[in-house]
Amino acid sequence: MIRGVLCDLVGVLYEGHTVQPGAHAALAALERAGLVVRYLTNTTRSPCTAILARLQALGFRVGPEALFTAPRAVHDHLLARGLEPLLITHPDLAPEFADLPPTGRRCVVIGDPGEAADYASLNAAFRLLKSGAPLIAMGRNRYFQEDGALSLDMGPFVALLEYAAEIEACVLGKPAPAFFEAALAGTGLAPHETVMIGDDVEADVLGAVAAGMRGILVRTGKYRAGDERRLGRGALCVADVGEAVREILTARDTR
Repeated sequence: MIRGVLCDLVGVLYEGHTVQPGAHAALAALERAGLVVRYLTNTTRSPCTAILARLQALGFRVGPEALFTAPRAVHDHLLARGLEPLLITHPDLAPEFADLPPTGRRCVVIGDPGEAADYASLNAAFRLLKSGAPLIAMGRNRYFQEDGALSLDMGPFVALLEYAAEIEACVLGKPAPAFFEAALAGTGLAPHETVMIGDDVEADVLGAVAAGMRGILVRTGKYRAGDERRLGRGALCVADVGEAVREILTARDTR
């Protein structure tokens, strides 16, 4: 029986400053049904406070306990292991890591760097990696939707550093199964009781299915025609978040 829902943000609930049609009603329906809802994002250009402020401004009632981000997963990983990062990230994300103490145990952390990814910063990261430092990635997303067009996400930069340094990154955001599992911590939910709703067939849906969950791909945001052909057992494709929620509630009520 479905008891919980994990939901992506950009492209599913909103795009820029525009709420996706039916998004508010869909979340209200989940709340009335008593399902546990958590919000997952690989967004790495904004700190949690900015993401929460954006959600509030768009009319979504989301508290900090319900938001789980890739930067948070990386921060917790570094803190637990005493790692000191060289950040290849958007400048706005730096405060998320400001509390990490200097340890001398260096690593390279890469998110979506935007314009901050220049030759000097990437070369500094490369040199550190060649000296034996690990590469930690906030995700492998290939691209994201921005102002009606696709833009490079962090995945291509991760691949660049992996290729140059001849190493493999430790990925802590979507689609890593551990990210989805960590998002369930404290909810009492098991993976088989959970559905992930997302617009990225690879990072959102296939990642969730690999973690033992079910997945629903929506045809909004970064979805591209034909993405649904990559879906297998445990996943389906629907028009939008409203239809996704209707599918979840119908399946729940008929079991």
